Amino acid sequence: MRQYAGFATVQETNARYKYLYKQGNTGFSVALHLPTQIGYDSTHPMSAGEVGRCGVAIDSLQDMEELWDGISLAEISTSLTINATAPIILAMYIAAAENQGAKQSQLAGTVQNDVLKEYIARNTYIFDPETSIRLTTDVCQYCAQNLPKWNSISICGYHMRDAGATAIQEAAFALANGITYVQAMKNRGMAVDSFAPRFTFIVACNINFLEEVAKLRAMRRAWAKIMKERFDAQDPRSMMFRFHVQNDGFTSTAQQPLNNIIRTTISALACVMGGCQSLATTSYDEALALPSEEAARIALRTQQIIAYESGVADVTDPLGGSYFIEWLTNEIEDGINKYISTIDEMGGAMEAVKKGYIQREIQRSAYDYQKAVDFGEQVVVGINNFTIEEDLKIQLHEIGENVEEKQIERLKKLKRGRDNEKVGHALNKVSQVARSNDNIMPALIEVVKTYATVGEISDALRDVFGEYREPSIA
Repeated sequence: MRQYAGFATVQETNARYKYLYKQGNTGFSVALHLPTQIGYDSTHPMSAGEVGRCGVAIDSLQDMEELWDGISLAEISTSLTINATAPIILAMYIAAAENQGAKQSQLAGTVQNDVLKEYIARNTYIFDPETSIRLTTDVCQYCAQNLPKWNSISICGYHMRDAGATAIQEAAFALANGITYVQAMKNRGMAVDSFAPRFTFIVACNINFLEEVAKLRAMRRAWAKIMKERFDAQDPRSMMFRFHVQNDGFTSTAQQPLNNIIRTTISALACVMGGCQSLATTSYDEALALPSEEAARIALRTQQIIAYESGVADVTDPLGGSYFIEWLTNEIEDGINKYISTIDEMGGAMEAVKKGYIQREIQRSAYDYQKAVDFGEQVVVGINNFTIEEDLKIQLHEIGENVEEKQIERLKKLKRGRDNEKVGHALNKVSQVARSNDNIMPALIEVVKTYATVGEISDALRDVFGEYREPSIA
């Protein structure tokens, strides 16, 4: 049971983590603010107005250390939702854990590390697709060799669904991306069973209950066949479709927001009946602000009631054998296979992304859905039907006006007090490794220990790889 959380300063986020832990949270899921996601420090002009807004500000190892103050990284499981700068943030997490006295072999958790979906659905990339795949593979290889309890990638369908993909598209495009990552690891000379057991997925769970259950069943079956038949996996763990689910925030409404509690409950129930290993439930104020303590607690209680009172978690695949679920599972798997065949003909997911094929497919679906809502063909309660006049009296979580100022001053103070000559040497080493074929992770772990910042390290990589600008896609 996780709650996706992170906002403002590390001190405030640390307090929220401790609160959720006391309420029965069994894993942490870190939301990082936008500047960290795209490799900028809080002091960068591009960060203005974004510091601490959609996640916690992590500029340096100092922030990472204080984020986990009083929380033993050797004893918890953490999900790091980060992609373009995943190697840097994972390096900071490892260094923070080592400073607590933990060994890398003790660390349990997941780093999202899925860059392909950034070009498809979010655009928080830095480098070109080939470079990004290289860095993703560096992380996966390093984790396979040094962090046996760590999931080196969480292949993400969630953001594609949030962008408007259908259930079949989300499933197919996520699995196609997964094929690309497995092949990249094999191209490194890694045996498939040495890393595949630690490949995981994150998917969205929409509110169409039966379709979502069938989607999860179809993805499980399709991935097992891909790993066994395409990649000749021998270890049963390599064929397992292990996945985390986040209730789809796309379904939350700002109007009549308490209705979102019901939406979350329905989709969370579908996640469990579809066989998820890990779940983060969306708070009812998702469409209005970052979650308040009350909203986060109710979202967590939703999971706990399903787990401990409903009985649905007591049996594997509780809807298996239902004529409709079995038929729909087959239909979705057939749709997945058709998309993957088309993508294979294009040369794989990376080529399909570069050609804009996946983006266009999702854009078309998003348009069709919105048109159906606008014309009333798709009912959304409180939006185009069953509307009311309302005066919202919900206590929303607010980010303090001085968060950005405090973080900027904190970062400037860090830079004044560290050994900047040591930082420079370590950054030069990162540049050297980036120009070679060596794995980048050891150099990143060393550079973050000098308290070099996310922005400084990203700039060292930009100097080598440049920045990617997406071509116009008709």
